[in-house]
Amino acid sequence: MTTSLLPRHIAIIMDGNGRWAKKRFLPRVAGHRAGVAAVHKIVKYCATKQIEVLSLFAFSSENWQRPQDEVHHLMELFLSNLENEASTLNENNLRLRFIGDRTKFHDKLREKINAAEQLMSQNTGMVLVIAADYGGQWDILQATRRLANEVASGLLKSEDISEACFKNKLSFSDLPDPDLFIRTSGEVRISNFMLWQLAYSELYFTQTLWPDFDEEAMEKALLHYSNRERRYGLCSEQLSD
Repeated sequence: MTTSLLPRHIAIIMDGNGRWAKKRFLPRVAGHRAGVAAVHKIVKYCATKQIEVLSLFAFSSENWQRPQDEVHHLMELFLSNLENEASTLNENNLRLRFIGDRTKFHDKLREKINAAEQLMSQNTGMVLVIAADYGGQWDILQATRRLANEVASGLLKSEDISEACFKNKLSFSDLPDPDLFIRTSGEVRISNFMLWQLAYSELYFTQTLWPDFDEEAMEKALLHYSNRERRYGLCSEQLSD
């Protein structure tokens, strides 16, 4: 597949870890560990394909409502992988970015997040965006609050607020919006992920559970994308003119 047919930005909801474990009569944490192994495969694959941005929905704002022991395991898994993989990502010239509300994370995790981002801030390879304690509604709300504060302080007039102005206040506003959205495990929802940014993304849903989502599965998603006609509101005839 030629580079011109590849998406610049791929966003993925990595769903199905728990069901993967249940099918094997394993605890849910085993599914999350298997999910991390799948992350390693897909990150490496996308970097090899020279995808500009890969965004992974690791932990949503709603995930705090899960059983506390599962949340604890997820946080520990998150921390251990940051400690173990940051140097490898850096050696491979990747840039690591986190989006979401970090205030609920414990101090050590926040420190590791900040350190990993700083370590890779000058790299020039694929940007790996990790959405953690993130929600699309939260993103829109925090952008609205920023604009409201600027209006209240006299730095901005309400009539000057445009789409571009609003987008500039959203998370990762300096990166291209996702071209391709993937959700694994058969669910057909976007589940509060990048609500603004997914406006014109191609949506791809697969029955494959995330721990089983490998290079071949990604190839199928990319083939689906390459066969789509992206019109952005125009008609086919306009694109061919």
